[in-house]
Amino acid sequence: MHKPGDVILGGLFEVHYTSVFPELTFTSEPKTPICQGFDPPGFRHAMTMAFAVDEINKNPNLLPNVTLGYSLYDNCATLVIGFSAALSLVSGQEEHFLLQENCSGTPPVIGIVGDSFSTFSIATSDVIGLFKIPIVSYFATCSCLSDRNRFPSFFRTIPSDTFQVHAMIQILKHFGWTWTGLLVSDDDYGLHVARSFQHESTQSGQFCLAYSENLPWGSNSIEVKRIVKVLKKSTARVVIVFAHQIHMIQLMEEVIKQDVTGLQWLASEAWTTAVVLQTPRHMPYLSGTLGIAIRRGEIPGLKEFLLRTHPDVFDGNNNETSMVRQFWEYTFQCRFPLMQVGWLEAGGIVCTGKEDLKKVETEFLDVSNLRPEYNIYKAVYALAYALDDMLQCVPGRGPFSGHRCPDLQRLEPWQLMYYLEKVNFTTPFGDQVSFDENGDALPIYDLMNWLWLPDGNAQIQNVGVVKKTVFKDEELTIDDDKIFWKSKQPVHSVCSKSCPPGTRMAVKKGQPVCCFDCISCSEGMFSNKTDSLECVSCPQDFWPSPRRDHCVPKKTEYLSYHEPLGICLTVASLLGTFISTLVLGIFTHHRSTPMVRANNSELSFLLLVSLKLCFLCSLLFIGQPRLWTCQLRHAAFGISFVLCVSCILVKTMVVVAVFKSSKPGGRAVLKWFGAVQQRGTVLVLTSIQAAICTAWLVSSSPSPHKNTHYYNDKIVYECAVGSTIGFAVLLSYIGLLAIVSFLLAFLARNLPDNFNEAKLITFSMLIFCAVWVAFVPAYINSPGKYADAVEVFAILASSFGLLVALFGPKCYIILMRPERNTKKAIMARGATKS
Repeated sequence: MHKPGDVILGGLFEVHYTSVFPELTFTSEPKTPICQGFDPPGFRHAMTMAFAVDEINKNPNLLPNVTLGYSLYDNCATLVIGFSAALSLVSGQEEHFLLQENCSGTPPVIGIVGDSFSTFSIATSDVIGLFKIPIVSYFATCSCLSDRNRFPSFFRTIPSDTFQVHAMIQILKHFGWTWTGLLVSDDDYGLHVARSFQHESTQSGQFCLAYSENLPWGSNSIEVKRIVKVLKKSTARVVIVFAHQIHMIQLMEEVIKQDVTGLQWLASEAWTTAVVLQTPRHMPYLSGTLGIAIRRGEIPGLKEFLLRTHPDVFDGNNNETSMVRQFWEYTFQCRFPLMQVGWLEAGGIVCTGKEDLKKVETEFLDVSNLRPEYNIYKAVYALAYALDDMLQCVPGRGPFSGHRCPDLQRLEPWQLMYYLEKVNFTTPFGDQVSFDENGDALPIYDLMNWLWLPDGNAQIQNVGVVKKTVFKDEELTIDDDKIFWKSKQPVHSVCSKSCPPGTRMAVKKGQPVCCFDCISCSEGMFSNKTDSLECVSCPQDFWPSPRRDHCVPKKTEYLSYHEPLGICLTVASLLGTFISTLVLGIFTHHRSTPMVRANNSELSFLLLVSLKLCFLCSLLFIGQPRLWTCQLRHAAFGISFVLCVSCILVKTMVVVAVFKSSKPGGRAVLKWFGAVQQRGTVLVLTSIQAAICTAWLVSSSPSPHKNTHYYNDKIVYECAVGSTIGFAVLLSYIGLLAIVSFLLAFLARNLPDNFNEAKLITFSMLIFCAVWVAFVPAYINSPGKYADAVEVFAILASSFGLLVALFGPKCYIILMRPERNTKKAIMARGATKS
């Protein structure tokens, strides 16, 4: 179908959906293939281009003073015919394409709208691209056509399969379908889609293909039957199909035979709107299908233009292969005279040209769902706007060498391609049209849903849109409430159930990443998200909850006043303090009695005060450690015990000195053990310990410490000693004084009773040393608060041991046997023994 003009646009459409090749005899010239199966929608596509050209010619603001013409060819859904048509368009070998004798004028065509098949577009662009003639396809979606090195002059107004794959993945993510099957046609269209899906599944790791099968061309029932068995056996409930209508028809026949139900179908743009599948026979299996469809548009005036279709208007040459004549004969089931021999004899109807399109129902006039037509409309306008921009070039400011502008009479196709790359306009429907660096238009798809009506019929409804703008990536908008689901709700299609928080995914060996086991997080780790790939550690002061789905503050542990152990030790400490105070009171009340005055009562009082301090210092080890308590506890403990042991040591030395003074010549020894010397000795010995503590606190002071090594789920508050050497010197000094006191008391144990306090001192120091010898290993091996408890116990045990051993017998005599608390009684005991 042709229309003359100043500039000619070519078009390739599928007006027939099959062809028959004559048998090759190799003895005569091959005959031309015969196209069969008239396709009304395909003819509507061709007429849409004619309408767009007619509309542009009537627009005074677009290409003024330039008339567009067209030359439209039928590819008959056959590669060789489509390829021949494309070569005819660009070569101008047809009679009406002959150039003037001076070789001036425009080329046969400056651009081609088509082809509809990806494979056809690849073949055509491989050759036509050598001449830089722009080709704008309205239906070829193969992502391979975005290769600018191979197809430098290819453009398209339909999104690439790359975007369609991305759009399909967005739908999978939206509904949480991670385990799907993929069926593709065995051609460039399907194979590139399969490759893209496998690449995306590997890259994202968010969905997996349970299987990927190629739907064969032709009637290969054995292969189709095998594929359907794969669908039936698989656990994937979602099936994505990138194939043509003919593939789906063959596939669904076998699906119906094997009664494969419960599948959610996702359709590519090639069959989303296929009416042939929307029948009562197919809908029990295909109802609820979600599909991506080419953007539907509105083209005002198209219906009226289609109604004016007539052989006399569009076919002035009365060519028997004219698209319009074939459409007329198909629609009215008639034949034009001299068209087919034997038609009248067989009772056929003759076409008169007076038939009325308004009185016949034909798919040709259905403009309610303009999708490929809208892309054709945009493709024609893209070429027109590019040509208009080119003609508005200001001489001397052109984009080509020497700043020259193109000349319509000497127009080169590659010059138009330059302007086509920069075209940018908005359709009356409100969609922006422009091309990126690969020749792809801004992608936009409608999301369709197959609704099964109560009467058994089907209706396709728009439930969303997926698009990409200049400023945003893929954006999916879905009206979930509007979607019809065959099972009332979306299917659940996963290889493995989601791993809840507190677990991580562990991929099953030899299976896709979507097939996994849920492994509980290990100790100290947590995951707070569904389907976590790994568990992470909690912050330092936190620990996972029992379900390991979040972190909670670690429990803190220290020797507290509120726990039973702390309460017992506190009571024992206060009891010891009370008893020491009570004994001090008794001794103060009976300070003039011989029992109190014996062996320097001043040291006894000082010893009771030091024991009282020993009991009180144990309270510093209870409660949450703080800086001042850590610094004070060991210093108070060390000084208090040294004061206590110093008093005992001096008392022991006095006992020995008094015994020696009773011997001839021994009176001189006593002058070294007067009251002043005794106080001075205690002060010096205690000052040494005070100096040790001061040096320790200044050089490496004890401080609070959060210990996380004892328990993983607890923080043990303890006092770090700072300097182990300082702590060791402190204990060693106490131990040295205790050992010296024990040895002196042990040597003086057999002295006469009236002088003998040595036995009590020996026994008390034996208890003291035994407690602290046992303390060292117990302290080292006790974790956390129990180390403090061991030290408090050692303090209290040794303090009680000293208090009871040294003052118990004396209090007994003072309180219970006052008759023995006399000088005479004490001396009598000594005389009796002697």
